[in-house]
Amino acid sequence: MEKDNDRRKKDVAYIDLIKEKARADRKTIVLPETNDKRTLIAASHIIQEGIANIIMVGDEEKIMDGAGWLEVELDGVTVVNPQTSELTEKYVNLLYETRKAKGMTIEKAREVLHKDYLTYGVMMVKANDADGMVAGACHATADTLRPALQILKTAPGVKLVSGFFIMDVPDCNYGEHGTFLFADCGLNQDPTAEELAAIAESSAKSFQTLVGAKPIIAMLSHSTKGSAKHPLVDKVVEATRIAKEQYPYLCIDGELQTDAALVPSVAKSKAPGSEVAGKANVLVFPNLDCGNIGYKLVQRLGKAEAYGPMLQGIAKPVNDLSRGCSWEDIVGVVALTAVQAQLV
Repeated sequence: MEKDNDRRKKDVAYIDLIKEKARADRKTIVLPETNDKRTLIAASHIIQEGIANIIMVGDEEKIMDGAGWLEVELDGVTVVNPQTSELTEKYVNLLYETRKAKGMTIEKAREVLHKDYLTYGVMMVKANDADGMVAGACHATADTLRPALQILKTAPGVKLVSGFFIMDVPDCNYGEHGTFLFADCGLNQDPTAEELAAIAESSAKSFQTLVGAKPIIAMLSHSTKGSAKHPLVDKVVEATRIAKEQYPYLCIDGELQTDAALVPSVAKSKAPGSEVAGKANVLVFPNLDCGNIGYKLVQRLGKAEAYGPMLQGIAKPVNDLSRGCSWEDIVGVVALTAVQAQLV
């Protein structure tokens, strides 16, 4: 990890380090949104860069026609057509067995898998025919998350699934050489104190996996150490208490305003003695409004690269994309998903 830190100090982009890790142990990732041109362009670059093996779900003729129109090469991509693949009946039976207690029938499973490419992709991951899936460029988060939770379920010991972004901020001395994890920016609307504590613990693991540095977690608020009184502040204070009690190995503190969490000089006056203040690299927001607004401000005004929303807490890696993503964003999230898959 020292080597990684040295390279970051030499201004090597964070995502280039992730791609290097992905290439070292190449995984197979499903891209089910094959009617989206960004997905086709991203798949071409992923194969060319050797980041991951790619499976695309859909009609091969239509996919290749789209690639030809875009003038991109998809040599080396595996295309699986649910209508004709011999794998489909295996997935039909597996989906039935997984969901029969919820009323699933063989006929319904077959109908779903013929029509819903996202569910088909999740079934490939469930059956160990792929290591992870990335979708969301043209689907809402709920559409991506629903089959993942229903079929893959949560990882052992995880209390809830949450979403995060890896933020890579240029010319930034804060965080881990400008790299941060922001949570929850995409999933849980108004988490309770207990849920915020669980998000902090999951985020620490994700940061360690994807950044490789010690997670230093700030529980954010509009108050620092009692500077304001409000039930919203009380929630963050209680979340910090729960996290310290349940996960004593975490380096975590709160409640902290963002400047106190990030800026050493501010931390000295607002939160003297805090082991987190002025050093935070994992920022846990009190609700989805704050997290979503915060990451988009940093992305658009700070010109940061924002990778996500990544999902944490699912048994196998399935990650979401913003519908405003670029093909470059898809490449980055696939690389991150591949690194997550290396540790499953």
